[in-house]
Amino acid sequence: MADTQKLMTEGAIWKRITFFALPIFFGNLFQQMYNTVDSLIVGNFLGSNALAAVSSSGNLIFLLIGFLNGVSIGAGVVIARYFGARDQESLHTAIHTTVAFGLVASVIMTFVGVIFAPQILIWMGTPENVMPDSVAYFRVYFMGSLGFVMYNIFVGILQAVGDSRHPLYYLIVSSVVNVVLDLVFIAVFHTGVEGAALATTISQLVSAFLCMFQLIRTKAEYRLSLRDIRFNMDMLGQIIRFGLPSGVQNSIIALANVVVQANINSFGAMAMAGCGAFSKIEGFGFLPITSFTMAMTTFVGQNLGAKQYERTRQGARFGIISAAILAELIGVIIFILAPVLISAFDSTPEVVAFGAARARTSALFFFLLAYSHSVAAILRGAGKAVIPMMVMMVCWCIVRVSILSILVPITHSIQAVYWVYPITWVLSSVTFFIYYRKADWLHAMDNKD
Repeated sequence: MADTQKLMTEGAIWKRITFFALPIFFGNLFQQMYNTVDSLIVGNFLGSNALAAVSSSGNLIFLLIGFLNGVSIGAGVVIARYFGARDQESLHTAIHTTVAFGLVASVIMTFVGVIFAPQILIWMGTPENVMPDSVAYFRVYFMGSLGFVMYNIFVGILQAVGDSRHPLYYLIVSSVVNVVLDLVFIAVFHTGVEGAALATTISQLVSAFLCMFQLIRTKAEYRLSLRDIRFNMDMLGQIIRFGLPSGVQNSIIALANVVVQANINSFGAMAMAGCGAFSKIEGFGFLPITSFTMAMTTFVGQNLGAKQYERTRQGARFGIISAAILAELIGVIIFILAPVLISAFDSTPEVVAFGAARARTSALFFFLLAYSHSVAAILRGAGKAVIPMMVMMVCWCIVRVSILSILVPITHSIQAVYWVYPITWVLSSVTFFIYYRKADWLHAMDNKD
């Protein structure tokens, strides 16, 4: 029998979404600490060039793992659907097929990341003085692919069945491990950026193991049995059908961001460090919104699986409004405190100037970004992931890259790079608003087994 306390098909809507989102928020907060602590320690102990190397690796890392994360989102939608419908046999098959996929993907990701890192960094226009540290960080990070791939797989399973608490507990443990190892490797043993990457890798392996242990020891119907891990081709087809659009979307957006990063790189190491510091701040600031959108995907998936359509509509409305308001409040705070926040990473005046300018260009438009992510999350939960993929591919990739290709050569100004984000957020929000108001997305999962 399903644990009804984990079902989002019952109880007050705002409580289910909010109390499910809160552990996700704190979990994402500690996860964000992985790379942020790396940046803080690297920036203060190793200098601006090392900080630039770690920061410039972020978009490239997301380019390679974004596809797998998207597929895991699709797997979560499938699992949430069967959990909401209380179909135990299909739930069991979906979970074990998802884990099998993650194990194979980990091997592929290790090979791709380690072998092709230098060439991709060259394509990005990484400055020569930053290149050695960038390659070193990237390769060590991807040697631990098993940790971050399987962590995302296991967390996706737990969240799909309504358990957002255990991932939080495990991330707290692994974040403490990460901070301690960062200080030991960099400050004590002077291992450089490789030490920062190794600390992150070990921490992710710890969190992945703890999540796996929870799935193995639970008595609920979503229990993981190691001997049952294998591919079911029909179920794999469902997971790919729901997850492939999200995976492609993540990769396309990441590719566009790599192009953006390449343009930032052309302005030198100080610009790289300043914009990289803002990216960490933006990542922290946007965590509450990300948490809401993740909760909304699970909420929509479970309630559509249970065919509770009006409840689904009400939950979607609550999530969109809450995310947009919260995002704008956070944006205002970042706008005001930008120089202080940037200087925590690197107090070099030029670095602070670059980072603060980037923050004050984007922060007041956060409500648009929140709206786009909210509607995209709802549509993914409804099994209509192709729509967000198309909108974001056009707005956040094709338009974004086109604007950069035209404006940067003409203006020779980094402000053109900064403004490309708010402009494309406006376009995606308008497109999503038109589609969401007119399309019949609510019954999307009817008769789609």
